[in-house]
Amino acid sequence: MSKRIEIAELLAQPPIGAEVLVKGWVRAFRANRFIALNDGSGFDNLQIVVDFEQMPEATLKQIGFHACLAVRGTLVESQGKGQSVEVMAREVEILGATNLEAYPLQPKKQTMEFLREHAHFRMRTNTFSTVFRLRHAVSYAIHQYFHERGYYYLHSPIITGSDAEGAGEMFHVTTFPPNAAPLTEAGEVDWKQDFFGKATNLTVSGQLQGEIAALAPGKVYTFGPTFRAENSNTSRHLAEFWMIEPEVAFCDIHDNMDLAEDFCKYLIRFVLEHYPKDIAFLDQRIKDSEKQMKAEERRPMGLLETLRFVVENDFERITYTEAVNLLRSSKPYKKGRFAYPVEWGKDLQAEHERWLVEKKFKRPVIVRDYPASFKAFYMRQNEDGKTVAAMDVLFPGIGEVIGGSQREERHERLLQRVKEVGIPEEELWWYLELRKFGGAPHSGFGLGFERMVQFITGMNNIRDVIPFPRTPGSAEF
Repeated sequence: MSKRIEIAELLAQPPIGAEVLVKGWVRAFRANRFIALNDGSGFDNLQIVVDFEQMPEATLKQIGFHACLAVRGTLVESQGKGQSVEVMAREVEILGATNLEAYPLQPKKQTMEFLREHAHFRMRTNTFSTVFRLRHAVSYAIHQYFHERGYYYLHSPIITGSDAEGAGEMFHVTTFPPNAAPLTEAGEVDWKQDFFGKATNLTVSGQLQGEIAALAPGKVYTFGPTFRAENSNTSRHLAEFWMIEPEVAFCDIHDNMDLAEDFCKYLIRFVLEHYPKDIAFLDQRIKDSEKQMKAEERRPMGLLETLRFVVENDFERITYTEAVNLLRSSKPYKKGRFAYPVEWGKDLQAEHERWLVEKKFKRPVIVRDYPASFKAFYMRQNEDGKTVAAMDVLFPGIGEVIGGSQREERHERLLQRVKEVGIPEEELWWYLELRKFGGAPHSGFGLGFERMVQFITGMNNIRDVIPFPRTPGSAEF
């Protein structure tokens, strides 16, 4: 047997009695006899049984934590507990030894902070290999969901000349040397001499380009990296993250909410069905970590229970005005426990969102019809003259995971709004023309991919669900 077999394949259809070749990394080595080997192909390890009396002493000493091995031997039914089959090793080759005295990781529990500092090694741990396997699963499910429903995958630009959010928190893209940009006679940077002939930035959203496609193929989605130069050093924010943004013609705000709910449930259902061992592992990890906590500090439900609850129950749907009224009548508000004010016309904060989800309704909540004053220019204006057809999907633990709206398809209304917020018409001439020539009602939303993965995995910090987090002061790996 010279061809390597992946461990996941071997365990799925074990050829009892066959000679096999497996390669992988040592997760554990007990009693100089039992090796737990994992090659990354699945959750389960393969037990290797070695005859330490027949094995060279030099080889034995190199079978340490996270050493890389090639093992040839016979696959047999296991006589011990914890596994159904094992390999009786005939030959063990050290492909990559590990100096345990110098190796940053040790076969013991490491803190999340420590692992972030050693992000080039953290995928080797059980927790992070599980998290990133589930990240892959959710990514696959996203494409499958939209493909099955007739959507087209659109590659929106990473470098853009527009700010879809109007927030101005962007990373600028330029070929000008630092401190040597050419200036106009007015003393401003002459962007006409730059590579693209205008000021450009890394995208904060693919939505505006998605709208172009929605008004032709009809149903599209983007899924790519987005960037915000927001100096938020929190467990919920990243400077580089991924967004899924469907855009659909002939879709109003209610259709949009239906799509968002169905989409979220599909992703969670997919993971529960196809990756039960990974979820069970993370569920137990959370339970173990909370054993020493006070009862009131623990999560109200385990991870598995929470995920099942989300897919089995309808999302609560309320208006922004109803949300404000509920918050102002709540005990935390009356006792002054909210850090941020609750007033009509002010945006809801994470603490408000979590109260609605975790305390009031105990399920995901969709809030719609927000005041126009703090929402983007492109959202459709409601007939009350004060609110827009916007919606946010709120999840327990993390707050907002989806933000979306019905888009303003009326040219005159959109033009008026562009002027109100101070966006030069020439910057969005093409966007305005979509409304002048064959415009149609349409809607869409953005799902923060990392926030969804964070929810599904139960991880406390968003930096732990992306392989190489980009945050203020950190771009090491």
